[in-house]
Amino acid sequence: MLFNTGEILETVKMIESENFDIRTITMGISLRDCSHPDIEVLNKQIYEKITTKAKDLVEVANKIEKQFGVPIINKRISVTPISIVANACKETDYTSIAQTLDKAAKEVGVDFIGGFSALVHKGYTSGERNLIKSIPQALATTDRVCSSVNVASTKAGINMDAVLEMGQVIKKCADLTADKDGLGAAKLVVFCNVPEDNPFMAGAFHGTGEPETVINIGVSGPGVVKNVVEKIPDANFNELADAIKRTAFKITRMGELVGQTASEMLEVPFGIVDLSLAPTPAIGDSVANILEGMGLEYCGTHGTTAALALLNDAVKKGGAMASSSVGGLSGAFIPVSEDQGMIEATKVGALSLEKLEAMTCVCSVGLDMIAVPGDTTAETIAAITADEMAIGMINKKTTAVRIIPAPNKTVGDAVVFGGLLGEAPIMKVSKFKADKFVHRGGRIPAPIQSLTN
Repeated sequence: MLFNTGEILETVKMIESENFDIRTITMGISLRDCSHPDIEVLNKQIYEKITTKAKDLVEVANKIEKQFGVPIINKRISVTPISIVANACKETDYTSIAQTLDKAAKEVGVDFIGGFSALVHKGYTSGERNLIKSIPQALATTDRVCSSVNVASTKAGINMDAVLEMGQVIKKCADLTADKDGLGAAKLVVFCNVPEDNPFMAGAFHGTGEPETVINIGVSGPGVVKNVVEKIPDANFNELADAIKRTAFKITRMGELVGQTASEMLEVPFGIVDLSLAPTPAIGDSVANILEGMGLEYCGTHGTTAALALLNDAVKKGGAMASSSVGGLSGAFIPVSEDQGMIEATKVGALSLEKLEAMTCVCSVGLDMIAVPGDTTAETIAAITADEMAIGMINKKTTAVRIIPAPNKTVGDAVVFGGLLGEAPIMKVSKFKADKFVHRGGRIPAPIQSLTN
């Protein structure tokens, strides 16, 4: 892979003045050979494998930071979905496995470890039932473990039994971490069409089609794109899209360089660059501000979905030209609590839950880091999730829900998590119920679009 001097100088500028960073270097590790009926043996084998395979990850990431002068914000690990690894285990409570993952993550020094996960879009195995029941206690008793459950796909439809159960699980996760504003729910995401190579949390896990170990990179760069957009205030949409594509190309090239370098130093295969624009709570590092730079008074007003569609498409096109290894989610994230512009838009009333749902039709993920009143019922959370799963299923895209029913809080309050998770105003939900609908059970059938073979 060749880089010229001009690209290097442009990258230095992006780092110094435009908040550019590599959001995460994530090592995927297969734990399938750790399976064992005895949970103590299973935990021992999981700990030994993670601490052996990832022992140099943080050190190598730090060396690359110094070598290229680019910040790498998070170092992370993703593992085989624990519902698969623990399926042969006689124990039905998997909380100790989550605690083992947490202990291993702390030992090797990574920020998060993902893969306390299950895939139930077409039904449950015993391992998946056990894992889902274990999620609330697992997330309440760990610091760095993240969890995800895939409940829908274009091929299978929507498992509405799982959707309702996840509504109950999300409520319990928030309640068990009430002293931390419901932080447990912020580490749990519900998916449709989940990718197996996603380096971003909370949804990362190491898919069954992946190699033994792999390095995946998640880039960022909303601040870089924002500056480009603001420099061409009179550009037409064709010119605007071209400018964003060129910027996404440069961002992705840097991610590719970091990934290839880490792969060589760790002697681990390089997987993908996820070129998602991932915002932070920092001023100037906001996807919402990019959209506002296109001419919107606030993110959430009429025209927001069209602006986001342009942004997402241009990012994908630019990134795809820069690397033959683009994967994961790749596009633009809209997590409310992690985006200062979206926080402001919510506070002034420009951005609503309904508008966010419309935006998810064209962005990379879904309803992400949404805080709602603590008295929101499990059924309402399930109904919100079902709507989002339907968008993903019909449009053959990944969608997700990471929602926090903030204990003892209501509209007008806020939750504060700090760090990359930021803070979020409590958003209003509909007062009308969908309880009877979500209690019907069974599976919403796959759409006609699924018949592609």
